[in-house]
Amino acid sequence: MNTTENVPRPAPNPPAIDPVYWSVRRELWENRSLTIAPLAVGSFALFIMWVTAFGLPRRMRVLAPAKLHAVIMSAFSIPATVIMGTVLIVGFFYCLDALYSERRDRSILFWKSLPVSDRTTVLSKAAIPLVVLPLIGFALSLLSQLVVLFWSSVVLMMHGMSPAPYWGQLPLFEMPVTLIYGIGVFALWHAPIYGWLLLISAWAKRTPVLWAILPFLVLSALERMIFSTQHFGSWIRWRVMGPMMTAFNVPMGPNGHYEPVERLSQLDPLKFVRTPGLWLGLLAAAAFLAGAVRLRRFRAPM
Repeated sequence: MNTTENVPRPAPNPPAIDPVYWSVRRELWENRSLTIAPLAVGSFALFIMWVTAFGLPRRMRVLAPAKLHAVIMSAFSIPATVIMGTVLIVGFFYCLDALYSERRDRSILFWKSLPVSDRTTVLSKAAIPLVVLPLIGFALSLLSQLVVLFWSSVVLMMHGMSPAPYWGQLPLFEMPVTLIYGIGVFALWHAPIYGWLLLISAWAKRTPVLWAILPFLVLSALERMIFSTQHFGSWIRWRVMGPMMTAFNVPMGPNGHYEPVERLSQLDPLKFVRTPGLWLGLLAAAAFLAGAVRLRRFRAPM
C-alpha cells in the first residue's frame, strides 16, 4: 500500500495582489468619466470629420499641393488634438477631486481600514493623469486617425478617385511615433501641475479649484499692477506649453500658433532632457506628492 497517497498536499499559494495595480483599477471603476469623456468628445469630433469628408474630392481637385497638404493634415489631426485636450482637462479636474472627495463623503474612513498605505493611494491617483489617461488618449487618438483615414479613402473611391494621393500627403509611419512622444513629454512636463493639484485636493476644506488657481492669478495681477511686468504670467504659460519650445523643433506661425508636428525630424528629445525646467519640475512634483501623502495621513473627514 502506498502511504504517500494519504499525505495531504500543501495548499497553493494565493496569487500576489499588487496594491498599486488594484488601486488604479479602483480609480477607473469609481471615475467612469476618465474614459467616457475622451470617448464622447472623440466620437463627436469623428462625426464632424465624417460630414466634412464629403467635400474632400472637390478639395483634392482644386487646391494647390501646399494648401491641400495643410487641409488634409488639419482634418487628420483634429480628432486626436481634441481627444488629448479633453484628456488634459479630465486629468486637471480629477486631481482636484481625487483626495478631496474621499474626505467630503467620508469614504476615507473605509479606505484607510484597508491594508493600503497612504503613499500607495496617492501614487495610484497620480498615475491616472501621468500614465493611464495619456495611454487612453493615445489609443483613442490612434483609433480616430485610422477611422478618418479609412472613411476618407472610401469617400474618394465613391467619387472615382484613387486614395493614393491622399495617403501620400500623410506621414503614416511617423505620426504615431510623434504622437506618443508628444504625449510622454507633456505628461512629464505637467507632472508638477498634477502634483500641485493633488496637494491642494488633500489640503483644501472646500472649493479646491479656487485654492489651486487663485494664488497664481493674484500674484500675476500684483506683479502687473506694482511692477508693470508679466514675468510670472509668462512663466505660467511656459510651464503649460514648455514642451513645444523644449521638446520640438517647430517654429511659431504668423497667427501665433505653433506649426503642426508631422515628422520625426521635428522631435528634439536631447534638448528636452537637458532642460533644467524638466528636472526641477519633477523634483517639485515629488515634493508635492510627498506633501499630499503626509496630509492624507493626518487629514480627518469633513
